[in-house]
Parts: sequence; C-alpha cells; structure tokens
Amino acid sequence: MLSELVARLKRSLSIQHKQDIQTAAIALGGDWHSDRVLLGDDCAAIPDGDDYLLLAAEGMLPQLLETDPWFAGWCAVMVNVSDIYAMGGTPIAVVDTLWSQSLESTQAVWEGMKAAARTYNVPIVGGHTNCHSPYNALSVAILGRAKRLITSFHAQPRDLLLVAVDFRGKSHPDYPFWNAATTADPVRLRENLSILPHLAESGLCDAGKDISNGGILGTLLMLLETSGCGAILDLDKIPCPTEIPLERWLVSFPSYGFLLSVRPDRVAEVQAQYHQQNLVCEVVGEVQPTTELILRQNPSCQESQEESVRFWDFSQESLTGFSKKI
Repeated sequence: MLSELVARLKRSLSIQHKQDIQTAAIALGGDWHSDRVLLGDDCAAIPDGDDYLLLAAEGMLPQLLETDPWFAGWCAVMVNVSDIYAMGGTPIAVVDTLWSQSLESTQAVWEGMKAAARTYNVPIVGGHTNCHSPYNALSVAILGRAKRLITSFHAQPRDLLLVAVDFRGKSHPDYPFWNAATTADPVRLRENLSILPHLAESGLCDAGKDISNGGILGTLLMLLETSGCGAILDLDKIPCPTEIPLERWLVSFPSYGFLLSVRPDRVAEVQAQYHQQNLVCEVVGEVQPTTELILRQNPSCQESQEESVRFWDFSQESLTGFSKKI
C-alpha cells in the first residue's frame, strides 16, 4: 500500500541526511537570509557584475571512502560539477581537503579525482592534504560562473515538474547510486550538462535542482521548502530503470539527474533539449499553492481507486530549515 511505502521512505537515510542541514539553519539563525546571497540552493550564487559566481562544497560518505576510494574521489568532483550546472552555470575549478592515515591510502582517491577532473574538464587547483590523520576523510569545493540562474527559490504554483535522467548506466552494487558517468564518453557528458546553462540563458527554466543523494523525493522536498510551495508527485510517471525497484530509485543518486520546475508553455521545448541528446525527460507532477507534498499512485488492481497520501507538510515539519518564508 502507498501509505506503507511513504512510512518507509520517510525513515530512509536519504531523507534523514537532508534534515541534518537544519543544524546549519539553526546555527546561523536569521543571518543566513539576505538580499545578496540566499542559502538553500545547490550553490551560493554571489552577484559579480552582470553574472554570478557559484560556490559549493561536498563531503564524501566515510564508508564510501573506505570501501571504494577511487569511486569516492570521482564522486567528490562529479557531484560538485553537477551542482554548478544545476544552477545554470559552468565550472571553473575545484579544490580538495583530503585527510588520510597514510600516503599510500590516498593514491586511489587521487586517481578517482584526476579521472573525473579530466572527464569534466575542470582543473584541481589547490586544497589541503594531511596524511597523518587517525581517519580518512574527503571533501571538495568548486567555483563556477553563471549568466542567469536556475534556482531553488523560483518554483511557482502550476509549474510542471520534470525529471531529466540518463538511463545509459548501471546500478552500484552496494549503494543507492545509478552510475551513468564513469564509463561514458567525456564529450557526451559535457554536452549533456551544457543543456542546463542553455535552459537558464534562454529563459526556458529558472527553477530546479540537481537530484542529490536525497533522491527524487529529498530533492523535491528541498525545492518546495525554499520556494514556499507544495506539489503532487505522480509515482507512476517517474522514469525508472527497469532493473531497479521504484522505492530504491526514489532515494537514489542518479549521477546525471535534474528536477526542473517549468512553466507549462515551456515544457515541450525543455523536453526537446533532452530528447535531442537521447536523455530521458518526463513530467512527473505539478507544483501546488499549498504546504504539502502529496504522493499519488494508481494501484495494480484496475478496479481500485487511485491512492493519494501526504508525504510531507511544511506547516508541521521543516526539512532543511531554509524556507522562503523565513
């Protein structure tokens, strides 16, 4: 039943990790919300003349760093690059912070980071390294630039929600991760990502997010919270690789995945940009003038009525704490 699925999804680590962001909102108090830079987006968008500098950072899960250090190094660069493109920008450079227990234990991490930097054509220009640490840890920060923004604060009621993903990949055996990147052609990957700046600069889309490790659900919740809206999400319309159960896919990181909030009259043109590059782009829901995220699904029995269950109500519970209304 849909209600049981909702209960399991709300207990998932993907959602709980997003709630951890509340610690930053609480620590910063009211100081985070200003007319110059709004927090709660994929990147901090810092006005710079007629453009924006984009600044972001990501830390890697400790267990991923321990069990698959090459892949952790790759992901540290990849997720930052994705955040820059998600806001309509292009990346300039990355820096890293790497703590390890020995020099030898850093080699696979470095190889993964270098491979991703070459693939995405983004140089590693500095950082901090400590090879005498009692533990291993990795984080990467990135700088980019955008002419016009795709932002988490611009979703509007009646917008249609689009999920854009690349199905040319495979599932990671140990983590909720769809890998459509490490073996893909680098030129194609960069061309796929360049769709986002085009959408921003042409005015086709001004609202959306990178589908992060919170999956489609966690990412949608963050978009709705910062925009001060609700939504209806049609689970039956979500494009999903055939080999992955929908429940796992809803909280998976797709490596190439974006959730866009698009005015209805621009949807066909936005979809065309993705379809021209053999990417999946489907309408999965609609933004509402409410405080609730409603999940909707048609049961397998055709005689049963459509099910709708409230997944979240921002009037009762925050997610990250970064809300348009604060």
